[in-house]
Amino acid sequence: MDILFAQIQADLRSNDALRQSGALLQALQQSAAGRDISVIAKSACEEIVASPASAVCKKLAFDLIRSTRLTTDLWEIVCTGIRADLDFPDPAVTAAAVSILAAIPSYRLGKLIADCNKEISNCFDSYSDNLRYSITETLGCILARDDLVTLCENNVNLLDRISNWWRRIGQNMLDRSDAVSKIAFESVGRLFQEFNSKRMSRLAGDKLVDSENSLAIRSNWVSLMIDYIWRRRNALMARSLVLLIENFGVTVFPLVFAVKAVASGTVEVIRKLSKSSGNRISSNANMLDLGNAEKLVGVSDVVTHLVPFLSSLDPALIFEVGINMLYLADVPGGKPEWASQSIIAILTLWDRQEFSSARESIVRVVVTNLHLLDLHMQVSLFKRLLHMVRNLRAESDRMHALACICRTALCVDLFVKESVRRGQKPLAGTDIASLFEDVSIKNDLKSVTSKSLFREELVASLVESCFQLSLPLPEQNNSGTEGRVIGALAYGTGYGALNWTEPALDVVEICRPCVKWDCEGRTYAIDCYLKLLVRLCHIYDTRGGVKRVKDGASQDQILNETRLQNLQQELVKDLREVNTPRICARLIWAVAEHINLDGLDPLLADDPEDRLNIIVTTINKVLFNGDSSATTSNMLQDVQAVLLCAQRLGSRHPRAGQLLTKELEDFRNNSLADSVNKHQCHLILQRIKYVKSHPESIWAGVSESRGDYPFSHHKFTVQFYEASAAHDRKLEGLVHKAIQELWRPNPSDLTLILTKSIDSTYIKVPPSGYTLTGSSDPCYIEAYHLTDSIDGRSTLHLKVLNLTELVLNRVDIRVGLSGALYFMDGSPLAVRQLRNLVSQVLFQD
Repeated sequence: MDILFAQIQADLRSNDALRQSGALLQALQQSAAGRDISVIAKSACEEIVASPASAVCKKLAFDLIRSTRLTTDLWEIVCTGIRADLDFPDPAVTAAAVSILAAIPSYRLGKLIADCNKEISNCFDSYSDNLRYSITETLGCILARDDLVTLCENNVNLLDRISNWWRRIGQNMLDRSDAVSKIAFESVGRLFQEFNSKRMSRLAGDKLVDSENSLAIRSNWVSLMIDYIWRRRNALMARSLVLLIENFGVTVFPLVFAVKAVASGTVEVIRKLSKSSGNRISSNANMLDLGNAEKLVGVSDVVTHLVPFLSSLDPALIFEVGINMLYLADVPGGKPEWASQSIIAILTLWDRQEFSSARESIVRVVVTNLHLLDLHMQVSLFKRLLHMVRNLRAESDRMHALACICRTALCVDLFVKESVRRGQKPLAGTDIASLFEDVSIKNDLKSVTSKSLFREELVASLVESCFQLSLPLPEQNNSGTEGRVIGALAYGTGYGALNWTEPALDVVEICRPCVKWDCEGRTYAIDCYLKLLVRLCHIYDTRGGVKRVKDGASQDQILNETRLQNLQQELVKDLREVNTPRICARLIWAVAEHINLDGLDPLLADDPEDRLNIIVTTINKVLFNGDSSATTSNMLQDVQAVLLCAQRLGSRHPRAGQLLTKELEDFRNNSLADSVNKHQCHLILQRIKYVKSHPESIWAGVSESRGDYPFSHHKFTVQFYEASAAHDRKLEGLVHKAIQELWRPNPSDLTLILTKSIDSTYIKVPPSGYTLTGSSDPCYIEAYHLTDSIDGRSTLHLKVLNLTELVLNRVDIRVGLSGALYFMDGSPLAVRQLRNLVSQVLFQD
C-alpha cells in the first residue's frame, strides 16, 4: 500500500495532466474502499489545487478533498488556490473552483467570500453556460445556510453582497441555458421550501440558535424572490415551457409559492418580518395596491399553465403539479374544480406500478385537501378512500387519513342536514352510513371474529371526531376555502347546542355491532363507542322516555330520542352476544344507567326477552363469573360497576328491585364475594328496601345522571402485562395524536409570528426536554429535565405515580448520579453541588 501511495504522490507531482488525473482516480478508489488518504490529500492540495492544472484534475482534486478531513493549514492552501482559480481565464477551471465553495468550513467561508466578492459576481456574467450553472448551483446550496446567515448578522457588507447574489440567482431562472434556468428554479424553490417548512435551514451538524436578525435576513431574501417571480411570472411560465419535460417539475413550486404568497397577503407579513429599509419598502409599495381581482387573475394564470401537465405520462410530474394546484386552490377565491382536477389526477397514480412506493403520499395529499372539494365529489370519494387507507402499511398514515375522512364526513353530514332545514333538497350519500357502503368494511363491522384491526381504528377515529365536534371551535385566523369545513362545523357547535348530536347519533346506530366483537381482549374502540353512547343518553335524558311536544320538545328532538330509545333496546338484546368479558359490565352500565323502565309491560314479567330480565340475567353472569380465565385485574371493577347498576335499577322500578334483591342476596352469601362486596351488598339492599317503602325518596338510591363512563382500557403494565392492553394504549396514542393535529394543531413558530405581533418571545428556542425514568414497585417515577438555552438553567422535574389501589402516606425518593458530568461553561459551583448530592426528597401525604 505504501508503494501505491508513493506512486500516486509521484504522479501528482508530475506536470502531466493524464498522469495526474489517473493518480487522483486511484486515490478516490482507495478512499471509497475506506482507506486513510490524508497523505495523498495533502499532495493534491499542494500540487493540484494550489498550482496550475487542468479543469478535470481540479474537479477530481476537489472530489478527493470532500472525501477526507483537512487540517487548518491545508484549508488555507485550498482557499489560496480557489482565489487564484476564480480569476483564471479558463471558465472550466473557475467552475471547478466554485463547486468546492460549499465544502469550505464555516470559520473560513466568510473571509473567502469577502475577498472574492468581485470574482464570484463576475461568474454570473460569464459567457460559459457551465460556469453560470456552477455558480447558481453552489450559491443556491450555501446562501441559506445557518452559518452564512449568522455571518450576515454582523456584517452589513456581506449581507448586501449575498442579497445581490440572490437577485442574480432569481434572474437566472430566465437564463438562455436550460441547465442554468433549471438549477436557478431549483435553488429558489429550496429557499422557499426551507422557509415554509422549518423557518430556517437545519443542516446536519448545525446547532445554531435562530435569532430575530437571522429570521429578518431570511425573510428579506424570500420577499425578494416572491416580488421578482410575481412581476415576471408570465415570462417565467413561458421559460418553463421551453425546458425539457423531465425538468419542468422543478419550476412548479417556486411559481406556486410566490403567487400564493401574494394572493393570500402572506408576502406583506414576510416583508414586515424582514425589517426592510425605507427604500426597500418603497420599491415594493405598488404590491400593496394590488386588488383582489388582479391577485386572482395571477393565480388563475398559473393554474391554466399547470393544468395540461396533469395528463402527463410521468407519474412524478403529475404528483408535483397536482399537489401544487391543491396549494393554489386554498387561496381566497380559489375554485373547487382546481382541487378536483388535481385529486382526480393524483388518484390515477394509485394503480401505477412505478408509483406504488408513494401510496402513503397519495392518500395524505388527497385526505388533507378533501375540504377543498364540492360536496358531490367528497361523498363520491369516501368509499374509495377508505379502501385505499385500509391498505396503507404505516399506522400513523392510516390514523391521519382516517381523522381527515371522519372530520370531512361529519362536516358533510352537518352541512347537508342544515341545508335541508333551510329548504334545500337532500343530497344522496351524505350521511355517515356512506362511510360503510364498501362491502368489505360492512362485513368487518358486522363480523364477530374478524381479525381486521382497521375496523377498530375506523370506529375509534369516528367516535373521537364526534367528541371533537362537541367542543368549541378554536379561533381561526386563516382565510380561504378552509372556511368550508369550519363553516360546516359551526352548524354543530354554534347554531344549535344539539346539532352535533345528530351525526353522533348516526355513528352510534351504525357502529352498534362493535359491542359484540371479539377483539382478542382489546377494548379501546368499544370503550370509545360506549362513552359516546353514554354522553348522548345523558344529553337527551332518556331515563324518562321520549318527551312530548307539550313538554316543549321539538320534532327533531322527539325523533332523536325515539331513535336513541330504540337503540338502547337493541343493545340490551346484544348483551347476550357480548364476546369480550370486560365489555359485559360496561355495556350494562351504559344501558342500565339511562334506559327507560316506566314503559315495561307487566305481562312480560316472565318473558326471557323482556329487557329488564335480560339486564338482570347479565348482572348475574358478571357477579358469579368464577372462570379462572377471566381477567382478574378487572374483576373488582366489573363487580363494583354492576353493583352500582343494581342499586340504581332496583331503586327506579319495583320489579327491578324485586329481581335484583334476590341476586344480591345470593351473591352476598356466595364465596365469590369478599368482605367489601358483602358490606356493599348489604348497603344496597337497605337502600332498595328504603326506596320501596318511601317512593318519594328515590334519590336515596338513584343519583342524577352525569354522563360519566368510569371505565378505561388502560392497565398498568408494572402490575399486569397483557398484549391487548399494550395495543389499546398504542392505538389510543395514534388516534389522539392524529385527531389533535387535525382539529387543534399546535401552531408553528412561523404561524405564531404571521398571526400575532412580531415579538422576540416567539423566536426564542423553547427548552428541550429529556425523559428520565426509574421505577420501584409499587411506585413509578417519571422525570425529565429542561435545559434552557437562553439563561443556561437546567431544571429537574419529578412526577410520582402511585399504581396501586392503596393510599401511600409516605414516599421516599432517592436521587443519584452516575457517570461523568460535563458543563459547557465549566461552572465549578454547579459541579460541586451535584457531585456532593445526597438523597429534592421526601413526600408525605
